Amino acid sequence: MGLYNFKKIAVVPTAKEFIDIILSKTQRKTPTVIHKHYKITRIRSFYMRKIKFTQQSFHDKLSSIIQEFPKLDDIHPFYADLMNVLYDKDHYKLALGQINTARHLIDNVAKDYVRLLKYGDSLYRCKQLKKAGLGRMATIMKRQAANLTYLEQVRQHLARLPSIDPYTRTIIICGFPNVGKSSFINKITRADVEVQPYAFTTKSLYVGHTDYKYLRWQVIDTPGILDHPLEQRNVIEMQAVTALAHLRAAVLYFCDLSEQCGHTLEEQVKLFESIKPLFANKPLIIVMNKADIVRLDELSPEKRAVLKVLEDDANIPVLEMSTVTDFGVMEVKLEACERLLAFRVDQKIKTKRVEGVLNQLHLAQPTRIDPNRVPCIPEIILKKKQAAAQKMERKRKLEREIEEEMGDDYVLDLKKNYDIEGDQKYDIIPEIWEGHNIADYIDPDIFEKLNNLEKEEQLREQAGFYDYKIPELSETMREIGELAKQIREKKFIMKEEARILKASTKPVMPRTAAAKTRDRSVAKLKEQMEDMGVSVEDTENAHFKKSRTRSRSRSEPARKRMRIESTSRARSVSKPPRDEMGVKDVVMKTKLKTIAHKALKKKVAKKGLKGEADRFIGNKMPKHLFSGKRGIGKTSRR
Repeated sequence: MGLYNFKKIAVVPTAKEFIDIILSKTQRKTPTVIHKHYKITRIRSFYMRKIKFTQQSFHDKLSSIIQEFPKLDDIHPFYADLMNVLYDKDHYKLALGQINTARHLIDNVAKDYVRLLKYGDSLYRCKQLKKAGLGRMATIMKRQAANLTYLEQVRQHLARLPSIDPYTRTIIICGFPNVGKSSFINKITRADVEVQPYAFTTKSLYVGHTDYKYLRWQVIDTPGILDHPLEQRNVIEMQAVTALAHLRAAVLYFCDLSEQCGHTLEEQVKLFESIKPLFANKPLIIVMNKADIVRLDELSPEKRAVLKVLEDDANIPVLEMSTVTDFGVMEVKLEACERLLAFRVDQKIKTKRVEGVLNQLHLAQPTRIDPNRVPCIPEIILKKKQAAAQKMERKRKLEREIEEEMGDDYVLDLKKNYDIEGDQKYDIIPEIWEGHNIADYIDPDIFEKLNNLEKEEQLREQAGFYDYKIPELSETMREIGELAKQIREKKFIMKEEARILKASTKPVMPRTAAAKTRDRSVAKLKEQMEDMGVSVEDTENAHFKKSRTRSRSRSEPARKRMRIESTSRARSVSKPPRDEMGVKDVVMKTKLKTIAHKALKKKVAKKGLKGEADRFIGNKMPKHLFSGKRGIGKTSRR
């Protein structure tokens, strides 16, 4: 009997999904091309392979479902009874049995049709046999739709069950609904169980974990149990009964002293007596909860008499607790853990294996020779301890430690640990430059001298020492100033006009057309310059006018003759050709032409050009694209 991890069970598909998965897998994994001109043996083996592959896929999938679901005979009785409570083990076994039967039926169908295919005499008959075989397998799986759906629901519920280890240290909390069981487990563990002021808030088992003596403990919160016969209890109550019956654990029975749970103390005691047989051979503690409302000593004599049945048993401790004020919570936890540890040790000692282990153990207890002898510590050790203590004293305390010691009297002093001699670290200007304190070099009379300078400056200002008198300009300088001002204004206006014209969206007039409409003339220039105060009388040699006009009456042959004469005259004056520059004789000229021709040919021939000025770039057409027989669509690769 080992532990079982229900969360590892694979998802169970529905019947339709099951068939679709297997048939699509068959189509993908087996060859799908067959022709009637093939040999009949080849056709038979083709369809036999299809049927065998489908059968094997169904077989593997169904086998994995049967093997992954737990067998009630192989798991712990706690889980077996819990599954019987939740799902009814007869229905569970029946569903798994029918899945197993379907697996055998599919195997037999595949075997029959493979045998029939051996006698198929044509492609048509072999294909029909294959079709019939796959159809019968699919029909068998369709009939398992209800079982597959039921098993998927069981798998989902099993995966939601808490992981309870039946063999570890366990504390079980039980009692009537709404007596404070979930509040207690939330206090001592990291579990987060829902707590509400009404009955049956906890509908299933909840597990939390806590630590005690470096050991891991699991605490189980059970649903509330109502006091009626076992056969009349519902599924929620039976889960608690199952946990109590099969787990080796310490049991905490909770009672509500205030009776706010809706049940009197008599009913709670009666429930304890009815389920007491389940507590046989288990450490048991009775917890009186809600002590913040009423204490055990404050109960009336009648109610104390009712509880006397519980208090009389010396082996069962009765503890008071309140989960609201945390009164007694840790005492209950410690008591339960200690009693369970002692119980587990007693159980182990009773087994036969312990005797063999104890025989191998020998406990030696040394006896004291001289009871009056005092302990002796060597001098070297004492010196080391003294040196360590002195070292700790020399160790500078952290500011945080000093702050914790002084409390509100602490004032942060950032300068106290400055590595500066004397009281210089508290100087007003503590800057150090090249090992010297700047404050030491400040003249003590500097402020007095500064005040004297300021007074002297005030006297100078009052006497008008700093007043600046602007000299008067002569008549000529004033005229020049006025003229410069007019030039600046005119220049600014012209700039603005040019900017406006440039930014306008009107079409730009060509310069040839604009030249015809220009109204510039020498007279206008003279007028503008005179307006600006510039004399233009002595400007006969300024060449404002062209000295001669171009004659348009000259004939065409005369113009040609003048052009030829001018070019010949220019050539006679111009430099010699480049290929003749620096060449002393005809032999050298020929030799240089040959060398230049060879260099040019090497460059041109390498690139396949016709000459030096050839800039032709040919299309690179691979031979394999333009040779041989071409079919439709082959040219699309270009």
